[in-house]
Amino acid sequence: MDIEKIVIIEDEQEISELIQSQIASFNFTTVPFFDGKKALDYIQSSEAKNIQLFIIDRMLPSVNGLEICKFIRFYNTTKTTPILMLTALSTPEQIVEGLDAGADDYMTKPFDHAILLARVRSLLRRRQLSNRTEENKNILRHKELVLDMDQCKVWIDNQILELTLSEYKILCCFLLSPGKVLTRNQLVEYIQDGPVHVTDRTIDTHIFGLRKKLGEYASIIETIRGIGYRVIGHD
Repeated sequence: MDIEKIVIIEDEQEISELIQSQIASFNFTTVPFFDGKKALDYIQSSEAKNIQLFIIDRMLPSVNGLEICKFIRFYNTTKTTPILMLTALSTPEQIVEGLDAGADDYMTKPFDHAILLARVRSLLRRRQLSNRTEENKNILRHKELVLDMDQCKVWIDNQILELTLSEYKILCCFLLSPGKVLTRNQLVEYIQDGPVHVTDRTIDTHIFGLRKKLGEYASIIETIRGIGYRVIGHD
């Protein structure tokens, strides 16, 4: 059986070694790279099997972290593997760039060690959830909220919700990635259909309507100021 791996792409050796020591408790093999091109070469090699998580800096020699994220999402073998971007670039615009490039989560340096471990645990849990059995993958749940992707229907406590197509698509997008911050740009791309133009502000309007219909479940949609939204994950 292949050994489960966490790939760390960080050009500062001291920080790389610190990350490796912090996540040693997960009992995964860590594979460090200090150069973006070498990391990309590895990802496409026969050695890159059973990768559970990527931890990627943005500013790297040869190929930057954003381009690596985009490749990981494009490359069939790794397109669903979680990515944690860990960088000193911390403005809302830079965070949005990282998330839009394909990162699942974004942490800024200097970072708190306990928060790093919590983020890694969360992404690894999400990885396990994404490996659900084939027969259940089209049923999405959040406690008593159930979404059936085959029937395109949503229920709360067995009561069907009457959602617009855009509201349904947004909720589907959230439940497919629980805990993940989704930028407005990502939500626009997800619900865009045909010639109808969807804007950032249109997304906010759909979120407002969706929250009203969710009633007591409205609080599961969390606003991330200046970036977007996410549905709070649950165990």
